[in-house]
Amino acid sequence: MVDDGWLDRLSIREAIENWVLWRDAGEWDRLAGLWADDAVMITTWSQSSASEFIARSRRAWDAGLKVLHVLGGASVEIRGDRAVAQTKMEIIQRAPVDGVLVDVHCLGRFFDLFERREGRWLIALRQPVYEMDRMTPVDPTAKLELDPQLLMAFPEGYRHLAYLQTKAGFNVTTSAPGTRGPGMEALLGMASAWLRGDDLDRSLLIGA
Repeated sequence: MVDDGWLDRLSIREAIENWVLWRDAGEWDRLAGLWADDAVMITTWSQSSASEFIARSRRAWDAGLKVLHVLGGASVEIRGDRAVAQTKMEIIQRAPVDGVLVDVHCLGRFFDLFERREGRWLIALRQPVYEMDRMTPVDPTAKLELDPQLLMAFPEGYRHLAYLQTKAGFNVTTSAPGTRGPGMEALLGMASAWLRGDDLDRSLLIGA
């Protein structure tokens, strides 16, 4: 006999995997179907509704922005019709920085609040946690010189990603959470409140 909780966790994991595949492939209509109507997406460059995030991602895609995501292991905690999922991930972005084409690799976690609505598990909030990153010229012989003042203006976990995005013209937050610290503690507190059945307190959203 299959455990119902296992099926719920499988459905949540499937939604997380579909998010990466459909977002990176530009399948925007399918991506939109993974979110609750009032869902929120927080990233380094966008703190908005899920629908606005999709619209901005689509415009960036049409402009040629190159971003990929890779997933690792996941942990899912379910309580009734609420769930919290944490999934290891990597963000890879390619763009020129001061005339040098680079790749930025950022390791972290997708921290997702899910809710079951009309029998479907939907994302209510996604807040990435940024843990470690690096920037590498695509041409290993290229010489890259970074502005140390700009680089150090961002948290360690996504310092190079933020540098690239800032150079590309994005307005990047400096308050996204990392592995530990007040931001992570606040996110864990938000997750506990969510599992208790509390409404999402949007004033506590990190990075907004």
